[in-house]
Amino acid sequence: MLINIFYTLIATLCFGVLSNIKGKNLIFASLGGGLSWSTYLISSSYFHISNIFSFFIASLLAAAYSEIMARVIKTPVTTFIICAMIPLVPGGGMYNTMFQSVQGNTKESLTLGLQTLYIAGTIAVGVFFISSIAKITTKFGKQNVSKTKQ
Repeated sequence: MLINIFYTLIATLCFGVLSNIKGKNLIFASLGGGLSWSTYLISSSYFHISNIFSFFIASLLAAAYSEIMARVIKTPVTTFIICAMIPLVPGGGMYNTMFQSVQGNTKESLTLGLQTLYIAGTIAVGVFFISSIAKITTKFGKQNVSKTKQ
């Protein structure tokens, strides 16, 4: 499992280089990718919860990490969230769906396609949930600061 996480860190680091992320942002962005993948592995392996729910937990943690790091380092959230989500993208599921479709296995293709859509939707909902909470928290925080200054 540690080798798997290490390879994920390296892959996310390389993706960050391709995305022109520089300096300390690159290191923290790749750590986000390692964090999201390790969260997925731990939740699916040790806690024996469903695959889709494991992706949801991993996307929640990755989005929260990205929001926090964006405020700490004063960098746009997209710098971190894109790299943190790369390991979670269901590319293998998309490939297998198309492969089964080309092979003529309609039932297997539909099953894999729906599972891939569920995973992608779960990731999107996790990011949306954390981003909404961060936006609400930031908005109320600014309102409270302006009220105390008056």
